[in-house]
Amino acid sequence: MIRFEDVSVTYDGAAEPTVAGVDFEVPEGELVLLVGPSGVGKSTILGAVSGLVPHFTGGTLRGRVTVAGRDTRTHKPRELADVVGTVGQDPLSHFVTDTVEDELAYGMESLGLAPEVMRRRVEETLDLLGLAALRDRPIATLSGGQQQRVAIGSVLTPHPKVLVLDEPTSALDPAAAEEVLAVLQRLVHDLGTTVLMAEHRLERVVQYADQVVLLPAPGAAPQLGAPADIMAVSPVYPPVVALGRLADWTPLPLTVRDARRRAAPLRARLADREPGTAPAATPAAAFAAPDTASGADTARSADTARRAGAASDAGMARRAGTASDAGTASGAGTADGAGLASGAGTGTGTARGADPASSAGTGTGTARGAAPASSAGTGTDTARGADPASSAGTGTDTARGAAPASSAGTGTDTARGAAPASSASTGTDTARGAAPASSAGTGTDTARGAAPASSASTGTSTSTGTGTGTDTVGVPARAVPAPRAASRPLLRLRRRRDAVPAEDTPLVAEVRGLGVRRDGVQALRGVDLTVAPGETIALMGRNGAGKSTLLGSLVGLVQPTAGQVRVGGATPHRTSPRELVRRVGLVPQEPRDLLYADTVAAECVAADQDAQAAPGACRALVSELLPGVSDATHPRDLSEGQRLALALAVVLTARPPLLLLDEPTRGLDYGAKARLVAELRTLAAAGHAIVLATHDVELAAELAHRVVLLAEGEVIADGPTAEVVVSSPSYAPQVTKILAPQRWLTVAQVREALA
Repeated sequence: MIRFEDVSVTYDGAAEPTVAGVDFEVPEGELVLLVGPSGVGKSTILGAVSGLVPHFTGGTLRGRVTVAGRDTRTHKPRELADVVGTVGQDPLSHFVTDTVEDELAYGMESLGLAPEVMRRRVEETLDLLGLAALRDRPIATLSGGQQQRVAIGSVLTPHPKVLVLDEPTSALDPAAAEEVLAVLQRLVHDLGTTVLMAEHRLERVVQYADQVVLLPAPGAAPQLGAPADIMAVSPVYPPVVALGRLADWTPLPLTVRDARRRAAPLRARLADREPGTAPAATPAAAFAAPDTASGADTARSADTARRAGAASDAGMARRAGTASDAGTASGAGTADGAGLASGAGTGTGTARGADPASSAGTGTGTARGAAPASSAGTGTDTARGADPASSAGTGTDTARGAAPASSAGTGTDTARGAAPASSASTGTDTARGAAPASSAGTGTDTARGAAPASSASTGTSTSTGTGTGTDTVGVPARAVPAPRAASRPLLRLRRRRDAVPAEDTPLVAEVRGLGVRRDGVQALRGVDLTVAPGETIALMGRNGAGKSTLLGSLVGLVQPTAGQVRVGGATPHRTSPRELVRRVGLVPQEPRDLLYADTVAAECVAADQDAQAAPGACRALVSELLPGVSDATHPRDLSEGQRLALALAVVLTARPPLLLLDEPTRGLDYGAKARLVAELRTLAAAGHAIVLATHDVELAAELAHRVVLLAEGEVIADGPTAEVVVSSPSYAPQVTKILAPQRWLTVAQVREALA
């Protein structure tokens, strides 16, 4: 069904091919898994199947790729749309319509299917992916995981013969991931659909694969074989394989069930040992080879494609990576690195797999990385499906990825990645990553990564409680975290006496009775949470449970409708961003929302200036987290994992006492995850508190001292990691399931106990 014949791809300006010597075949009706470290070319290979590489991304493709007998060199993406369905790493880049049901129907409309057929398939897909309750919801109001399910559903409804999926479960909770993978397996087994999929969370998917293609390094020839054979030599492998290697099991197990059948002797050896009370240090060998810095494989169908110019043919089917902006004027090209196409051109569609954009204005650019805005003024571009923004001013530039901006002034610039700014003054600058700022003063600067400010005068922050003005944080460093339970979890877990902090321990953050209502949905209700210095907390729960909303409340992006939030003694949504950036920093789900400069060096200079740090502080962090990346590299040319490392360095430059991370392991291979864990452990040991929202149960087991489970906006469990995850069939890591009833969490713990 899919055939690669000695394929190599070299992107414009690259000295070496991103992939070379690719020669393998994917038979009809098989699920083939593409694995390898970050940056080795997985997304490039997937893009070559759909025709996005090179027709959309640019570059030079040598060799031949055929899909169902069609040569992708001579067939453009629109001519493969009835055969290939594609979902990239960024679900938002796929959406064309505004609501869930319309999005599921769009691909079938493009192919001219009968209305009765479309209705039946939409209903089937809503049920298959658990989306029925969301059918009328605006896509912009969904959580990241819900959006990912909608993106997958939108390519399932036209029933393509080939599915190309890039990290399809990266934003899904464990239960939702199992549902999606079960649907894919049913399509493969019952309908003969061919699936080519890249995924870093191998613990979720490797057992479903018929074959595995390993890309060991950039430019290296791929290896094709049975899953167990490839896992024996792969530099990236899941915990179940790592445990099998440690225990010398042959053949290596791929599932928890297989491993449990062989684990009795290992359990006996561990019977008289106890795992450490805190997460053990993680050697890189417990994961895999490091993230590759050179030859970075961007999600070319989503990121690099934005800079390759907008594709034509507005009626193109979305499943080949296309989008349609019918009747909307769009630019004739995409600015270098920009996420949107803007300009005075007419009738140009935006290829699906890139960020769809529409423009009702003339000659006004839309800044990269920020969310589109609509304007009642003149010269403002509006991106389709984005959060609406209103403006009575003229000449407002709104960056993609930013929340809606409202301004009654003139000449207000909203920086890329910034949250909504409301200002009655003139000349207010909002720096990237900043939360909403509301000010009646003049000349207020909002720092990147900071939260909103509300002030009646320039440079003054107001907080609830006693006193007005700037609050400072005096948090002593603690080498050992002191976890502290929320006061009202629905499920109270037994806490060890030594886990309770002293009464006089200062809290980095405190949430009491928090309620948040957004877009008619009660996102949080009655949430209590305390965060102590040096503590690492994992927020877990199904998609839409309220994890990102809770993080947004802590950084001031979300204003509470009930209860109280205090961070370093300040109320986030009422604190000056330049003050708040020294108390708390957020790395969002999409790291590129914080990145707007044209080079890594420029990003670092801006970060140093925003944080008022010594020159070179950010670059030193980048060198530690992202070795081998040059200053001249464009952030859009980094892999997902590399962009995350750069965004993390940008936020850490201010050394905030509280660090918030939203799905920090999306796009990370095991080696990159190991480096991230090591860096976060170092920060926690220095007294920084860390709160991360994640669906990665293995990350929580490795890193978190405490797990807080959310459901329907409420805290249902709060306690030490071992006590929470061991009792949960959904959130228990693989090692816990294999060695139950013993309470081991990670391979590193087992290795240490056997040493």
